[in-house]
Amino acid sequence: MASPILSPVVLSAEERETLTRWTRRPSTAQALAFRARVILACAEGASVSAVATRLEAARPTVGKWRARFLRQRLDGLLDEPRPGAPRQIGDDAIEDVVRRTLETTPPNATHWSTRSMAEHVGLSHTTVMRIWQAFGLEPHRTETFKLSKDPLFIEKVRDIIGLYLNPPAHALVLSVDEKSQIQALDHTAPLLPLRPGQPERHTHDYKRHGTTSLFAALETRTGTVVGECFPRHRAIEFRKFLDRIDDAVPTELDIHLILDNASSHKTALITRWLAKRPRYHVHFTPTSASWINLVERLFSELTTKQLQRGVHRSVDALVATIYRFLAERNKDPRPFIWTKSADEVLASIKRFCQRTSVSGH
Repeated sequence: MASPILSPVVLSAEERETLTRWTRRPSTAQALAFRARVILACAEGASVSAVATRLEAARPTVGKWRARFLRQRLDGLLDEPRPGAPRQIGDDAIEDVVRRTLETTPPNATHWSTRSMAEHVGLSHTTVMRIWQAFGLEPHRTETFKLSKDPLFIEKVRDIIGLYLNPPAHALVLSVDEKSQIQALDHTAPLLPLRPGQPERHTHDYKRHGTTSLFAALETRTGTVVGECFPRHRAIEFRKFLDRIDDAVPTELDIHLILDNASSHKTALITRWLAKRPRYHVHFTPTSASWINLVERLFSELTTKQLQRGVHRSVDALVATIYRFLAERNKDPRPFIWTKSADEVLASIKRFCQRTSVSGH
């Protein structure tokens, strides 16, 4: 018996453009990309068998999508709804939960819980939880922020970010600060070690054995660090640390210091020290803007990797841990890369200020 004559696949310009775009879909939509390739091949006049051979697919599969396209055009290539129970919560109910979460508060609390919202709107608390998860709502969480009131904020941001993105020639850019009052802490009982199915556990209280302060200078281009610990963090300790930097940096290089506005950085002792050394150029960060000082990223890394879960029974043991961390880091230094321009940072801050002003708080 002769094979039936199939209707030709003729594409409009819009359909061809859409199918071609679908063929470039990433891996998460390869099923749709395959169907688009089937239809494009059929539109070239190739037979079902030829298309199946070219695309290494089963002949019935090619025939199925060819027939569906002829019946329903592009819509026929999309997945049909999966079988299952119909959705019981309508769009209006979901919108109501989202609106109340964003725009209202309960009469007896500062924020909604899943159970208080569920009682208010007449849904189960698990339904409210799923709606919140779908829309990324977390009423129980809060974060803090602080905006700089420095009158020279814009100028300082441009100055410091300019040093990060375009460091001057024949000079070093050093991000300098101190992490003060680092505590030597010991647990009041032995640790219960990590086991399968059980995290490491320790007591909530500590024995305190004293403190130290770390002065650190991060070379922004290479990521190397000069660090020194002192019992206190006064101007006299800061001057000693500047001597350490001066000895470590070749005399033919200029030094650009990025500092915050701590009082120990602006005393007469430090001003005189800098005035005698014209190769030093000081760049102060805006007030309340420690995020712009890259050495803060180093302190965060030290806290996460060594201090947060470290056990130190003396200040000497704590200092030894800090020096060991810095030495290991300097063996394979990696800089923290600043990526945003000053214009991008200032635009982001502007958008945030507009949001806070519109909120009315």
